[in-house]
Amino acid sequence: MGNNEIIERVKNAMVGAGAAWVLWLMLILSVVSLAIMLERAWLYFSLRDDVGALMRELGKLLRAGDLDGARKRLEGSPSAEAAVVLAGVVEASYGAEAAEQAMAGASALQRTKLEKRLAYLGTLGNNAPFIGLLGTVIGIVGAFEELGKANAKPVAQAAGAAAAAAGAAAQSAGAQIASQAVMTNIAEALVATAVGLVVAIPAVAAFNMFQRIVKTTLSNTDALGHVLLAYLKSTDKGVAHAGATAAAVPAGTPSARRVSSNPREDDEGAN
Repeated sequence: MGNNEIIERVKNAMVGAGAAWVLWLMLILSVVSLAIMLERAWLYFSLRDDVGALMRELGKLLRAGDLDGARKRLEGSPSAEAAVVLAGVVEASYGAEAAEQAMAGASALQRTKLEKRLAYLGTLGNNAPFIGLLGTVIGIVGAFEELGKANAKPVAQAAGAAAAAAGAAAQSAGAQIASQAVMTNIAEALVATAVGLVVAIPAVAAFNMFQRIVKTTLSNTDALGHVLLAYLKSTDKGVAHAGATAAAVPAGTPSARRVSSNPREDDEGAN
């Protein structure tokens, strides 16, 4: 099988299929893209909360030493930021390091949840114009194919005709038919390109907007988590300082003496 035969078969396959299937493919991809946009928009809307107010209230509760109150306040927030810090509050009794690790794990889960399906929008936005361009190429190939067929017909008719006038008339009619066929295929090709752009532009815009929302959410999560860590680390230092002070007091000083809870033991010791 020669190269010319392979090219001819590929050309026939492209012209036979036409660009209509590309348009249907773009339509299906656009419907899926729209569904993802609506689903993601609803998710981000449902996770909205006043993070600034939440941070102030959390700091106030922690400064008062009210971990239970802080936990209830975080449980009442629908935001992803609150879900991450809540994981740290649950592990707060084990120290600041345990709380930090718990929040890191919860943050990874929330990030996966927030970025779900966004890769589809990015991929579609980058590749939809190329899919439309494929339809354009197929349409142009079909246009030239029709042009070649239309020009071949009047030449064959003119060769077998006795009169040159009849051949000229047939050639003129063939040229008109060829022109119409070319215009039809080029119009179909341009429609494919336009549809590709129509599908790609909203997908790219939505992808960039959603990525910005995810980035902002993760930044707010980090800021809110530092409020909890600051409280836990200050508490750990306070406990450590109190333990060091108690250990430094001499055993014979009054503050270090053990006061017995049984008066009889004190009397027996005196005797």
